[in-house]
Amino acid sequence: MTGTRADFGKLKSLISITQNSENYDVHIFVTGMHMNSLYGSTVDEIQKCGFKNIYQFTNHNTIENMDRTLAKTVDGFSRYIAKVDPDLIVVHGDRVEALAGAIVGSMNNILVTHIEGGEVSGTIDELIRHAVSKMSHIHLVANKEAKMRLIQLGELESSVYILGSPDLDLMNPKTLPSLDVVTKRYEIEFSDYSIAMFHPVTTEYKDIQKNAKYFVDAVLKSDENYVVICPNNDLGSHEILHEYERLKSNSRIKIYPSLRFEYFLTLLKNAKYIVGNSSAGIREASYYGIPAIDIGTRQNNRAKSPSIFHCNDDSDSILHAISRAKVFQNKDNIESYFGMGNSDKIFLKLLDDESIWSIQHQKQFQDLRYE
Repeated sequence: MTGTRADFGKLKSLISITQNSENYDVHIFVTGMHMNSLYGSTVDEIQKCGFKNIYQFTNHNTIENMDRTLAKTVDGFSRYIAKVDPDLIVVHGDRVEALAGAIVGSMNNILVTHIEGGEVSGTIDELIRHAVSKMSHIHLVANKEAKMRLIQLGELESSVYILGSPDLDLMNPKTLPSLDVVTKRYEIEFSDYSIAMFHPVTTEYKDIQKNAKYFVDAVLKSDENYVVICPNNDLGSHEILHEYERLKSNSRIKIYPSLRFEYFLTLLKNAKYIVGNSSAGIREASYYGIPAIDIGTRQNNRAKSPSIFHCNDDSDSILHAISRAKVFQNKDNIESYFGMGNSDKIFLKLLDDESIWSIQHQKQFQDLRYE
């Protein structure tokens, strides 16, 4: 199940290796941002991958009603799985689409596998992520810390497996398109650039208009070239897009609703820095040793790295962090913290092992033992 360009980047290698196996009949339920032209209609990118059994479902009525979107997704996915009758549902992360998949699976006595549970962050995402974990039977986490958090949540230790972060499977520079190919495809004229990605923080909606203005002000005042990628479709994205109107006539700035994941990785690997509040600054940028300016609370408590410069939402703080990032020299990465880029092979090996299919559908809370 995939609802955003971000989670598809995490699921792509897992889809590919299982669809190429004769042991599995893999179907893809595509919904959420993928189906919205405002965010680039990224369902087209999924189809270009050559995957089979793609089912499209439009689940968004309005951005402002996440609860109604959840309800609509539950209804659509329930009808879909009634036809497909799956043995296993795979969801990722902390979006309402993942929660819908976990709800439908658990209530229809179907095993649910959750990718990258047990992590912490800011905003409503963390609540959704933990809720998905509680509705899931199998947990494929990025690292030991995430595994321990799930055990704290009362999950059975034997149902938690360290998979690493599957997007690393796609991040090997040898397999990415060249920078020249990417800049020609997206008509990016400048070679010296940074990346800007700013998403809404739903629990701070009352401040989003102000914070979006601060962000755009900082981008303009920095006097740098930028590749700007539009926000996700959470509550507050309209306010951010409204502020982005001020960027459209600037020759130093190119704005895109979305980028193909591998093309984005090439741009990120060759960028001076990334600024905003996207998890890409925490994970993918750190992998490449690219400095990241992390704004505000959205990525609170995520992995730390010397290449990450945290700052407040105001323009002066952002500009100060940019100045620090521009002189950053350490190119060490944190690859091992999120796996070794072989999550797809680990995933296939787990599926081929009969023990994973014998995990009980009836979950029991596991109490921690205190000495």
